Amino acid sequence: GTSSRNSEVIHAGIYYPPQLQPLKARLCVRGKELMYKYCADHNINHRKIGKLIVATNESQLQKDLPSIVKRAEANEITDLRLLSRDEVRSIEPDIVCTGALLSPSTGIVDSHILMVELLGDAEKNGATLALNCPVKNVEILEGSGSHDRLLVQAEDMDLSCDHVINCAGLFADKVASMIFASAGKDIVTRQY
Repeated sequence: GTSSRNSEVIHAGIYYPPQLQPLKARLCVRGKELMYKYCADHNINHRKIGKLIVATNESQLQKDLPSIVKRAEANEITDLRLLSRDEVRSIEPDIVCTGALLSPSTGIVDSHILMVELLGDAEKNGATLALNCPVKNVEILEGSGSHDRLLVQAEDMDLSCDHVINCAGLFADKVASMIFASAGKDIVTRQY
């Protein structure tokens, strides 16, 4: 699935403009903190390796890198450091640049081990993982309490549940449309 083919990068949260994507910015920064803690607590291979954001000319050094720092600070990321050409060369001798930003809290994680650990935690808490069963329909059932239940129908299975985590990757918008259609609402289809 999509999760097993990601870049395995733990992003620092530098790039999301907080005025346009405030939730994404906040969740990325908080998620980074939680990811490092979860990995440490569960002995999942991970490392804060840092990241260099390189300026290849004077304009990028004077205009673009300060703009990135400003956005990062608006997202409450305060660990970026501006490096000179010589400082960059001492880290990575093959980079030709006028300077760079160092993001020390960017890291990597073994996503395969992470997925296994997350699945184990989910199953311990009553979750069911259904693989290779494309969703055909979703119905909202009348609940007998404070919320309604969902009936998720796939080729060989009907699953009645309180919550659905939509992990359909590039088909997530189709699954979401089924859920919202059952509730009499529309969603905006995304372009990829």
